[in-house]
Amino acid sequence: MTTMHTYGFTENQTTKNTAETPARVTAVHKERYELAGEYGTVYGKLKTSVYYGGADENFPTVGDYVLIRYIADGDSQIVKTLPRRTYFARRDPTPGRGEQAVAANFDTVFITTSLNHDLNLKRVERYLMLTRQSGATPVILLTKADLTGDIAERIGAVREIAAGADVFPVSVVSGYGLEQLRSYLIPGQTVVFLGSSGVGKSSLVNALFGGELMTVNGIREDDSRGRHTTTHRQLFTFPSGAMVIDTPGMRELGMWDVTTGLGETFGGVERYFGNCRFSDCRHESEPGCAVKQAIASGELPAERWENYLKLKHEAKYSDDKAAFMRERRRLHKDLAKHSKKERYNY
Repeated sequence: MTTMHTYGFTENQTTKNTAETPARVTAVHKERYELAGEYGTVYGKLKTSVYYGGADENFPTVGDYVLIRYIADGDSQIVKTLPRRTYFARRDPTPGRGEQAVAANFDTVFITTSLNHDLNLKRVERYLMLTRQSGATPVILLTKADLTGDIAERIGAVREIAAGADVFPVSVVSGYGLEQLRSYLIPGQTVVFLGSSGVGKSSLVNALFGGELMTVNGIREDDSRGRHTTTHRQLFTFPSGAMVIDTPGMRELGMWDVTTGLGETFGGVERYFGNCRFSDCRHESEPGCAVKQAIASGELPAERWENYLKLKHEAKYSDDKAAFMRERRRLHKDLAKHSKKERYNY
């Protein structure tokens, strides 16, 4: 018998003593939602007075648990979005709404990147930061292991920046490494695939599913990239009882809580901060800067430091765009003053 526990749901105080029924959002089609629960697969729409009446209720996304008023001969009514354990978000295209969740309540994120010449360590670091920020467990999958001759060096480079995350080279063609992923695909667990176009996400999902679940598009030979095959957010249930979320728009994911993701992903960078001569060191030109000394000695790769600054910069922009723009104007003003002073001195 299918119950909400099948969909990873755990009873909590929010659902007790209510007349509504819990369900999980398995697909989002504009203003209509596909729902799974004790009534099987049904469809539902938002209760207008709750979601558009100023109650500040989170708009549901795929993976969300919601409370519904079941209607047998029509669309059920979604009356509440239950608290999320984990979620990915991007900036809401509607002005004034802040962030928009694009996937929720997942346990593991399969960060998928190719071992061919499209391998980008900076992109992997960004995905690691986003995953840890979401609250889920990151696992790095290095696809197309069969297309590259010597992969040991590339795998080693990824493991150096993984900061404790599991790293698995895999091949859909040969089946290499796929069996190791079964331990994550167990009943009640939800996995999200995160990665850029052309890395083989759809082929990998199909291989793990054991059949044609997702459409696979070809990739361009000149840059090993492809097109997005997903057109709407959807949750699939595997024969094992695990669930997989596939959603478009992942490239637009924003940095919303830099204190979590950045520190865990770049712990090897931030450990130098406490060793600087000055406690308020900005790691720019101050004497006794432990970061600059580590870069000069080769202990800290300059490229890794630059990526840390870039992601922190992006997080600051996402968190407070107004403050970011004020800081940017201040810097431009300081540069203008400096240039003017240099001209006069000359």
